[in-house]
Amino acid sequence: MEKELSSQSLPALSPATVVVVGLGKIGLPLAVQYARHGWQVIGCDVNAEVVEQINAGRSHIHEEPGLEEAVAKLVREGRLRATSDTSAAVRQARAVVVIVPVLIDEAHRVNFAALDAATCAIGRGLQPNTLVIYETTLPVGTTSRRLALMLERESGLRAGSDFWLAYSPERVSSGTIFRDLRIYPKVVGGINPPSAAEAVAFYRSVLDTSEIIVMPSTDDAEFVKLIETTYRDVNIALANEFARFADARGLDVQAAIAAANSQPYSHIHTPSVGVGGHCIPVYPYFLLAGAEEVRELANGHAPLLQLPRLARTINDSMATYAVQRLEMALGSLREQTILILGIAYRGDVRELAFSSAALLQAALQERGALVLADDPLFSPAEIRAAGYTPFSPSRAAEVKAIILQAAHTAYRSFDFRPFTRCQVVLDGRLALQRSAIEALGMRYLAIGDGCPDEARKASAPCGGEGSLPASHTDNYKPSCR
Repeated sequence: MEKELSSQSLPALSPATVVVVGLGKIGLPLAVQYARHGWQVIGCDVNAEVVEQINAGRSHIHEEPGLEEAVAKLVREGRLRATSDTSAAVRQARAVVVIVPVLIDEAHRVNFAALDAATCAIGRGLQPNTLVIYETTLPVGTTSRRLALMLERESGLRAGSDFWLAYSPERVSSGTIFRDLRIYPKVVGGINPPSAAEAVAFYRSVLDTSEIIVMPSTDDAEFVKLIETTYRDVNIALANEFARFADARGLDVQAAIAAANSQPYSHIHTPSVGVGGHCIPVYPYFLLAGAEEVRELANGHAPLLQLPRLARTINDSMATYAVQRLEMALGSLREQTILILGIAYRGDVRELAFSSAALLQAALQERGALVLADDPLFSPAEIRAAGYTPFSPSRAAEVKAIILQAAHTAYRSFDFRPFTRCQVVLDGRLALQRSAIEALGMRYLAIGDGCPDEARKASAPCGGEGSLPASHTDNYKPSCR
């Protein structure tokens, strides 16, 4: 529950200006949320086209319900505008909220480049008594050390006395951001109690949630986001391990999970062909980066967080495992045409970040398959630009197998009838109607279904000799593409 903290009462200063740095899928909805609650909002983004569109009253984000109408209305009323000059905007601000992405590279190292550039720009415009809040997901210690020092260096001001500095992780999902802002408790940590009090007062003025959870520090607040995300990754990895065991023993993992979850202390997630998005496959590496730092300080003691590390490996291996299931059902995939349904990382979300489609395509191509890709959220040109060969209806008769990778609503009524040579449909997200597929004479497969068809073919359990490799470690090839 919220602690009682003294504050300078930010709402009493309204109408004041809040600057939102980063106008992406989360930043722009946040800007709208603040403007709706009485603040003057200046949004900052390095993309000049984004700035131009917003100032014209047009949202460049189209998947968030109500966002486009709100942007048009707020710009027209003069409560929302955008700029590429972050320093100039910050000079006018009473509060600054930063939601600039932090990414990882191919070696899973944290890349702070975009956030560092934004922080320097903020520091150059920072004025006394301004509140700065970071909502970007960060490795533990980033706000209190890296970012505080950068802001102080650029501004000549002291964090915690000349200006207030806090961290509050975003906890929303694309497509439901405004709903999530209403129902999820807000987690806040300051570098000192006055900073935390200022942040609480700000969020009280812009959010409808009844609960604000105040953590002892920014480090603690950063830790909250990393463990809640890593929990999901580890849980999915556990579900995937259960699924592989079920396949090896001829069991139905979905039935077993449903029964297990009827007990209130069991919350097993759903197995699948992989984990994608900006969050789940990325943020465990932020946590692991901190573990490596602690290990160095401890002079090389045993590594921490071994379970999250293994979970990342397991989940990234599931695409290869899915392709092995196809091999068991079809035989060699060389020169066979395989269709991937959905290149987005998640159903009904127009975003490609770390999509399992890339891992599926790589595993199929390693076996000589010809890979086509379909996605109703992307044009053929966009699919091609993302590195896939777009599917066209004229090629339906070539397709030997289909893998559902993204559970888009449109695929619930997908017409499989034109795929006259298709023998297998692998439902990677448990989103298709098995009976409709089997009625067309196609074999339906799912991760953890006990692979009865392959088992009969091989006359051995799915994980036994002559079937899938018995050793899991043979298939664990970490990849985050």
